[in-house]
Amino acid sequence: MTIAETGAPPRAADPRVLAEAGRRRAFAVISHPDAGKSTLTEALALHASAITQAGAVHGKAGRRGVTSDWMAMERARGISITSAALRFDYGDMVLNLLDTPGHADFSEDTYRVLSAVDCAIMLLDSAKGLEPQTLKLFDVCRSRGVPVITFVNKWDRPGREPLELLDEIEQRIGLHPAPVNWPVGVAGDFRGLIERATGEYVTFERTPGGAGRALETVLDPAAAQARDGAAYAAAEEELALLDEVYGTAVDMETFLGGVTSPVLFGAALPNFGVRRLLDAVTTYAPAPSPRDDVKGEPRPVGAPFSGLVFKVQANMDPAHRDRMAFVRVCSGRFERGMVLTHAATGRPFATKYAQSMFGQDRETVEEAFPGDVIGLVNATALRPGDTLYAGEAPVEFPPIPSFAPEHFAVVRGKDAGKAKQFRRGIEQLDTEGVIQVLSSDLRGDQAPVLAAVGPLQFDVVLHRLEHEFGSRAELDHLDYSMARRTDADGARALAGQRSVEVLTRRDDGALLALLSDKWRLAQVQREHPDILLEPLIAG
Repeated sequence: MTIAETGAPPRAADPRVLAEAGRRRAFAVISHPDAGKSTLTEALALHASAITQAGAVHGKAGRRGVTSDWMAMERARGISITSAALRFDYGDMVLNLLDTPGHADFSEDTYRVLSAVDCAIMLLDSAKGLEPQTLKLFDVCRSRGVPVITFVNKWDRPGREPLELLDEIEQRIGLHPAPVNWPVGVAGDFRGLIERATGEYVTFERTPGGAGRALETVLDPAAAQARDGAAYAAAEEELALLDEVYGTAVDMETFLGGVTSPVLFGAALPNFGVRRLLDAVTTYAPAPSPRDDVKGEPRPVGAPFSGLVFKVQANMDPAHRDRMAFVRVCSGRFERGMVLTHAATGRPFATKYAQSMFGQDRETVEEAFPGDVIGLVNATALRPGDTLYAGEAPVEFPPIPSFAPEHFAVVRGKDAGKAKQFRRGIEQLDTEGVIQVLSSDLRGDQAPVLAAVGPLQFDVVLHRLEHEFGSRAELDHLDYSMARRTDADGARALAGQRSVEVLTRRDDGALLALLSDKWRLAQVQREHPDILLEPLIAG
């Protein structure tokens, strides 16, 4: 009998599981909007030979759109709205790359992704440096213990001094930079990169249209001096200063501890320095390690299969209208057809339809190991934060918290004849975590309240309701700007209060008190000091 036939889990601590886990690297790319994140994701896939031609975010000049921005709305607006998974081989390594939305309005999706990776590439714009959303994302990485590799992008365009950028990293986020390579030529006059460990100097030649891998040439010091003269000499002087200030090598212990960050320079659009970044990921990013369960006990990588659902996405393939759950393999060996247990319900979950993803494209996966991301099709019972496991011993990982919403609106279907499609669409978007859906007996199912971190989430909801579920809808924005968790006693005390409304969150039944602003909150707390008004904080 095979595992697929019996549903029995593979043996724990299989040496092959440990070996395969050692080959995996699961990492995310994070940045402020417009720093070049999706372009870098595409360039990384290109240099790993996972694609033959890199796309552009807007698909200009005959270039196709980027692989990770597969939604029509993403390609129309030129921004990432949802995270995407790309699995590809690089040398003898298996890389699971998760592209994340950069816009603050989609912070929750990025936060969920960071719960599924072991390392992050923090992308900086050479002209802008550390931007507000970059700072927030780094704070999330720090709180989750995710080590960070820094890539300074767009060095082919005018920007700031490299030493100034290193100083900003150290001063503003307390992260000790450890430069791996160093640019020759100021930003906007990019000549090449010097490898600090070896002194090797690499120059780049852009391919026509920038859609192919840049041509690299290695020059010895004499040839480098002859070619780039003063720019090369200036870079050598800066390198001598770096040795004194930042040391000469990346310390793995402090990197994994979140104290230091390897820093690399390049330009994603013409594919300059991208191969070296891939090498850095395989060198520095950690392999999968034991993950703490809800009891705080680490689950060994070699234990029987366990996985964390970190994302649910419907209608990736419009022709099939299916629903995909993205699962990070945390321990053990996954084999298609095995019967798992859904920790939240205790019910069995069959895995007949399991796939690996490359943006919107996917193919059947027969087995997977710790660090891999697999897609389970038609997973209607699964939500982000759920745990799946094999074997009789239960395991459950900590849930993924929701962010505190700051924008609220009533949504109504425009066509009464499409009420069924409207309800199905709202239910699906709530399950995916695209939006938080609140309800009350007073408003009814046909007028739920949507709660969002940012207003762009409302645009996504309206677009997907119309184009995926065939139900056009309209919004009526509410004058609330904050939510607090309360209980039944609090709900009774707040009933009928001005500028306050208590609604039920659909996904977990929690009672949320919506308030107009912080002044109204303070007033309510003075008038009702004994009721529960607990902040909603992602941890």
